[in-house]
Amino acid sequence: MAGCACGFVRAVLAFLLAPALVTLLVAPARGRGGRGHGDWDAAELLPPLPPRENAALVARFVTNVCDWGALATISTQEGVRGRPFADVLSLSDGPPGKGSGVPYFYLSPLQQSVGNLQENPYATLTMSLAETSFCRKYGFDPQSPLCAHIILSGTVIKVSETEMDVAKNSLFIRHPEMKTWPSSHNWFFAKLNITNIWVLDYFGGPKIVTPADYYNATSQ
Repeated sequence: MAGCACGFVRAVLAFLLAPALVTLLVAPARGRGGRGHGDWDAAELLPPLPPRENAALVARFVTNVCDWGALATISTQEGVRGRPFADVLSLSDGPPGKGSGVPYFYLSPLQQSVGNLQENPYATLTMSLAETSFCRKYGFDPQSPLCAHIILSGTVIKVSETEMDVAKNSLFIRHPEMKTWPSSHNWFFAKLNITNIWVLDYFGGPKIVTPADYYNATSQ
C-alpha cells in the first residue's frame, strides 16, 4: 500500500515539475549563445573560414570565434607536481568580427591553474572550431584537422593598467555573466603573451605561424 502511495506521489511531482523542466531546457543560456550575448549566437552569423592557405588568418579567425579554450600549465598540486595540468577557461580577444588576437582571461587566485601560473607562467592554450557550428555543419570530427584548431604557447601575465579597459570590454561583451561573479574571489584580468603558434586546419601536419604574422593578419 505504501509502495502505491509513493508511486502516486512521484507521478504527481513529475506532472507538476515537467513544465518547469521544459522551460529550463529551452530557455536561452546565460553563457554562449544566450539572448543579448555578444557572440556568434546563430549558425548563420558565423562567417566562413578564411582560405586555409592563409594560416595566420585562420588562427585569428579561430581565436575570435571561440570563447573558451583548454589551458595547459605545469602543476604545483601535491601528487602531480611537475606534470601537465589542463583546465577549461573562458576567454575573448574582443567583439565578434573585431578581435585583437590577444586571448584575455578573467582569473581568480582560487583557481588551480592560477596557482600553477604563479610559480611557472608558461602555458599552452588550444581552441577548436568544434566549439562552434562549423564542424557539425560539415560533419567533421573534432579531432579531424578539417575541424580547424590552433595551439598558442607563451606566458600568462596580468594585464597592465593601460590595457585593463580593453581586457574588461573584450571579456564582458562575450561573457556578461562575469560581471556578477563574487568580488570575494579577487578576480583579475590576464592575457596570454603568445610566443609560438601552430595551426591544424588540413592534412599534412601543423602549420607554424609567427606572432608577427598572426597579429598582422587582416582582420576577418
